[in-house]
Amino acid sequence: MTGAAAKGRFLSPADRKRVQDAIAAAERLTSGEIRLRVQPRCSGDPRADAESWFVRLGMSQTADRNGALIFVAWQDRQFAIVGDTGIHERVGAAFWRAAADTLTSHFAAGEFAAGLQAAVLALGEALATHFPRANDDANELSDEISEE
Repeated sequence: MTGAAAKGRFLSPADRKRVQDAIAAAERLTSGEIRLRVQPRCSGDPRADAESWFVRLGMSQTADRNGALIFVAWQDRQFAIVGDTGIHERVGAAFWRAAADTLTSHFAAGEFAAGLQAAVLALGEALATHFPRANDDANELSDEISEE
């Protein structure tokens, strides 16, 4: 373990900013919402934890049900990506596998911020295709990383 992770953090302040900037950039093209939840450990089931955080972060309440959450339990080396019904119905399982593969390959190389950035931008492109941003669109959820 090196860098921020060795100091008890998953992302350095500069990396956190890069990822939050990617979220903001992705959301400028879509009415969809992208969030990132980062914590050291998971319950043993990262998918269940991601689904729980999806609700806790208010992501199931978006107008078009078009939110996507990346959940990372970095000390456990686990992650999950979940999307609400509106986006899942349009992109299908192959899209989620590709997003997970992007994270897996970057994380294996120790490129945590780059992996998150790539996954966020891919989510943004998919959301923009199916849920383009309208002139009166409001950012329904914070772009800040939820972390402990």
